[in-house]
Amino acid sequence: MLLNPWSIALLLVAVLATLLILAAARTAVNVLRHWNPASDDNRQIRLENETWLAATLVQYALGFQIASLIVFAMAADAFSEVIVGAMCATGSLTADPYGMPLLLVKLGTVFLYGFWIVVHQLDISGEDYPLLRFKYALLLALVPVVLVENILLVLYIRGLTPDIITSCCAVVFGGAGADSNLMGAGARSWIVPAFYGGTALLAALAVPAWRRPLPWQWFSLLAWAAYLPLSFIAITTVFSSYIYAMPYHRCPFCILKPEYHYIGYLIYAALLLAVFLGMCAPMTSWLARPSIKETVAAFRRRALAASMVLLAVFVTAVSFHYLTYRYLTGEW
Repeated sequence: MLLNPWSIALLLVAVLATLLILAAARTAVNVLRHWNPASDDNRQIRLENETWLAATLVQYALGFQIASLIVFAMAADAFSEVIVGAMCATGSLTADPYGMPLLLVKLGTVFLYGFWIVVHQLDISGEDYPLLRFKYALLLALVPVVLVENILLVLYIRGLTPDIITSCCAVVFGGAGADSNLMGAGARSWIVPAFYGGTALLAALAVPAWRRPLPWQWFSLLAWAAYLPLSFIAITTVFSSYIYAMPYHRCPFCILKPEYHYIGYLIYAALLLAVFLGMCAPMTSWLARPSIKETVAAFRRRALAASMVLLAVFVTAVSFHYLTYRYLTGEW
C-alpha cells in the first residue's frame, strides 16, 4: 500500500508536519531557557523574531495534522476496495494491528493540536504575550505526540497488503443475534437515555456558564469529554442502523459513503467541533491573564454559543432517521 495515492498523500503530510514541528522545537527550547521580555539585547530581539516564525510553522504543521484525520478516513474507505473481506473502513482498519490504535490517536490528538492553536491566538492578542512560555512548553510536549502518531501511520500503511483477509463491519460491530461483537446488545439497552440525557446536561451547563465562568468548570470539561465516546457508541449501536434502514447493519464508517449522502461527515464534524469548543470554554478561562482577560472572556462566550449550535446540528443529523422511524411506526 506504500505506493497507493492515498498512502503517499498521508505520508507526505506526516513528513512535512514532523519537519515543521522539529524545526520549531529548537525555538521552543530557547524560549524556555532565555526568554526575558525586560531585556533588549541582541539575543532577545533575535528570539522575538524567531517566535513569530516558529509559531507560523507550528500552526501549519498542526493544521496539516488535523486535516489528515479527514484524509485518513477517506483513505481507509478507499483501502477497503482492494482488501479481501473489507466492505468499508472497518475492514481496512482491522486488517492491521495498528489501524484502530492509529484512528484513536488521531481522534485524540486533533483536540491537542486545536487547543495549541487557540492558545497561540489568545497569546498574540496580548501586548506582553502572557502565554508565550506556556505555549512553547506545550509545543515541546506535542513533539513526541506528533512523532508517535506519524510512526503509527507508517507502520499501519507498511503492514497493509491487498491479500490480507479481514472482517467486514457486520462481523465487527454486529449482526443478527451477535452479542460477541465490539458493541453487543447490552449497550443498546441504556445508550439512548444516556445519549439524550447527556445532551440535555451539556445544554443545561452551558446556560449559566455563558455569563461567567462557573467555579466547578472541571465538571463541564469532564461532561464534554465523556460525551464524545458516548456519542460514538450511540452512533454505532443505535442510530447507524436507522440510517441504513437495516436493523442488523451497525457501523460507524459506512455512513461516510456516498450512498448515504456522506451524512457521516456532517455528523462527525459537528460532534468533534462541538466537543472541542465545549472543552475549550472552561480550559481557556483558566488561562486568563490581565492583558488578555477580555479576549479570553469573549472567546469563551463565542465557544459556548458555537458548541451549542453544533451540538444541535449533530443531534438533529444523527437522530433524524431514528425519530422519523419511531414517529411513523408509533414505536415509542
